[in-house]
Amino acid sequence: MKVLIAGGAGFIGSTVASCLIDAGHQPVILDNLVTGRREFCEGRPFYEGDIADPAILDRIFDEHPDIESVVHCAALIVVPDSVAHPIHYYRENVAKTLELVDHLIAKGVTRLVFSSSASIYEPNDEFSVDESSALAAQSPYARTKLVVEQMLTDVTAATPLRVLSLRYFNPIGSDPKMRTGLQVPAPSHALGKLIEAHREGVPFNITGVDYPTRDGSGIRDYVHVWDLAGAHLRALEVFDSLFAESNYSVINLGTGTGTTVREFVDAFNEVVDEPVAVAEAPRRPGDQAGAYTRSTRAADLLDWRAEHTVVEGIRDTLTWFSQRDKILG
Repeated sequence: MKVLIAGGAGFIGSTVASCLIDAGHQPVILDNLVTGRREFCEGRPFYEGDIADPAILDRIFDEHPDIESVVHCAALIVVPDSVAHPIHYYRENVAKTLELVDHLIAKGVTRLVFSSSASIYEPNDEFSVDESSALAAQSPYARTKLVVEQMLTDVTAATPLRVLSLRYFNPIGSDPKMRTGLQVPAPSHALGKLIEAHREGVPFNITGVDYPTRDGSGIRDYVHVWDLAGAHLRALEVFDSLFAESNYSVINLGTGTGTTVREFVDAFNEVVDEPVAVAEAPRRPGDQAGAYTRSTRAADLLDWRAEHTVVEGIRDTLTWFSQRDKILG
């Protein structure tokens, strides 16, 4: 199977490409390299360009007429940046997706896997969500994902296009063969801040310790990126069986239990030589308790479950960062 991966030079897209290669499939990469890395495309058919550029899309399909499916991972994802620059985020994530989809339909490509986000769900008192949970995106970034899903729902109702949206929260880890990993040197998420605290020998701030969770700290859903890649692979392999009732389908990808911030710190300290101390701090404006995904539908429809532990994800991330500079220069 030949698959076009939009955003295939980024963290998730490049890992999906690696997983496809290992399974005997052929990824074709399209990426504008705004955040992606050329090094992640070595040995893979690669086109540098924009997902909304008809010339580059025409060239790809002229040179690869046997592309059967598309995985769409191309997006800007930094929440604070989306707050500061919402027009840019809506243009890049929403408007350009519309142009891509229009071109796919014109080329007769009817299978699209969309890399969405579980951040579009409305926070609730249970801290867990499934595909029927209420939607209420809390940031411009999350709203771009929700708007794209709504747009794709309308498009699939009126065209032959079929779309599977995969919703998940926090990817960690790396390609186990260390071909790809987080491309940014200082990630802004919790694991990145833990690595920074460990490197500098300072405490890690737990912001918010009065949530009604099992230990008072926030709860998140950390999924190993190799598990996510495996879910994308499985979705492509069984794609045609997922659309009995409509041309649009949604599947959550998660651990099914979630990890609190305190548990995440404990897992980190299992891996490192010198444990990181913690400091308790008040909630920041806009902070929420968080949530994790229930993945029953993924098990039923994709025969997929998260197999890697949080400890494994942390260990693989640290291994990647120990080699990152040699790989990326």
